[in-house]
Amino acid sequence: MSAIRRKKEGSDGDRELLVEESSRAEVLHKDEPKPDIRGDRQNIAILLFLYILQGIPIGLIAAIPMLLQNRGASYKQQAEFSFAYWPFSLKLLWAPIVDSLYIRRFGRRKSWLVPVQYLLGAFMLLLSLHVDQWLGGNGVEPNVPLLTLLFFLLNFLAATQDIAVDGWALTMLKRCNVGYASTCNSVGQTAGYFLGYVVFIALESKDFCNTYLRDSPLEESMITLPRFLWFWGITFIVATTLVAVFKKENDIEDAHMDARYTEEHELNIHQSYKILWDMVRKRPVQILAVILLTVKVTFAASDAVTSLKLIDAGVPKDKLALLAIPLIPLQLILPLAVGRYTNGPRPMDVYLKAIPYRIIMASVATLFAYATPYIIKGGSPPIYYYVLLVTSYAIYQVFLYSMFVAAMAFFAKISDPAVGGTYMTFLNTLCNLGGNWPNTVILWLVDVLTWKQCSTNPANECLGKEQQQSCEASEGKCEIAFDGYYLESAICVVYGILWLLIARKWIVHLQDLPVRSWLVVKKKLR
Repeated sequence: MSAIRRKKEGSDGDRELLVEESSRAEVLHKDEPKPDIRGDRQNIAILLFLYILQGIPIGLIAAIPMLLQNRGASYKQQAEFSFAYWPFSLKLLWAPIVDSLYIRRFGRRKSWLVPVQYLLGAFMLLLSLHVDQWLGGNGVEPNVPLLTLLFFLLNFLAATQDIAVDGWALTMLKRCNVGYASTCNSVGQTAGYFLGYVVFIALESKDFCNTYLRDSPLEESMITLPRFLWFWGITFIVATTLVAVFKKENDIEDAHMDARYTEEHELNIHQSYKILWDMVRKRPVQILAVILLTVKVTFAASDAVTSLKLIDAGVPKDKLALLAIPLIPLQLILPLAVGRYTNGPRPMDVYLKAIPYRIIMASVATLFAYATPYIIKGGSPPIYYYVLLVTSYAIYQVFLYSMFVAAMAFFAKISDPAVGGTYMTFLNTLCNLGGNWPNTVILWLVDVLTWKQCSTNPANECLGKEQQQSCEASEGKCEIAFDGYYLESAICVVYGILWLLIARKWIVHLQDLPVRSWLVVKKKLR
């Protein structure tokens, strides 16, 4: 479930499209034509399919920690693998290159989309050949450094594909239909993530398949990770070939783009990086950066570790993944409901009000993890356990989305309209990094703060492989004497309370600043 949370807070393509469309609206004629999808149905279908493909590797990367946990990976190894999530939070660093360098005869977006998707397919085919061996299990240590590198590269390619598709979406559709681009992004990426994470985890579980999908039980699941990777690798290659051969790209900024928008908003590489540097130098942005990079430390223990602790306690990973299904309608409704309260001049008031409640629900998640072994008692979780789990997570989502939507509304309010897309992407990058680095650190510290001892020899603290092997040789078992996760959870709660007391006045100060304090473009770029 923490994987779902990371996806929701970490994916920013649809936000960028929304802001870029808003920026464009300021320089276009007031009487825009109404949406008319005639002639654009095929383009909308292609965009939706490309975003679905983009969501597949994102979902797969979210599923790997659950597989590693079932195969005995340590929390330090989980922390190491968490770096695979980072590319989507860093894509601003190379987005100007993707936007500016291309082969005009082939197409501005296809110049990147086609080779990147071929590489995605090739990576999946490569992983399908060896991933079981690298995941370890049955006494074999997982090769986490190699897995982290390969899935980092896979996510890097998916992030690059996201940049290309986001840009193509704005020129592939007629101007009156460009609003559908964000819908394709949100729906397509969510569907792809669902296939790569929820569907894969469910079908990879032998128990799930035997219980719900088979008349006679078998000793293997319906899908394995190598087969799943092989299927999608082939799908990527075939789909990319079809797009490369049959889909012609409108040559940027033609009839779909207003000339004035093109003149003012198409920046070259030098101008794009200069804008970023100008943003970093502004005092309000620096204060906001500190806030965004530190706020999610409060929730890191809950977001990064709790679901892994539930798996350790005996909750089946496929059941955890399936709990996402009843929450999908809630996740679609919440942004609309919360948006009613963040559309005014003070969206960060909602942000501040949500933090204490989110801290409370993060504490409830910790209590859930603590109580789970006593509820399960070595068997299967009862129905009421899942009901309580879904209910608590749904309440958590209310406050998570309150913070999320409030932050997006504030970003849209302060972003310089002259470079709205770049400004918004920069703020989203800070927001996403603020979630990634605490999760990585918290995962790494779990093992550091946890004390273990051998059941047959209390003097053996099970530090390192030699002591663990010594314990096993004496027919003992390394048992947790003190779980560092609970210490982390307590520290995060205390940190969150102190953070709120200190940061509240700075957030209010930033919200009270006039919009001109955030502007970075004082004159026309040359």
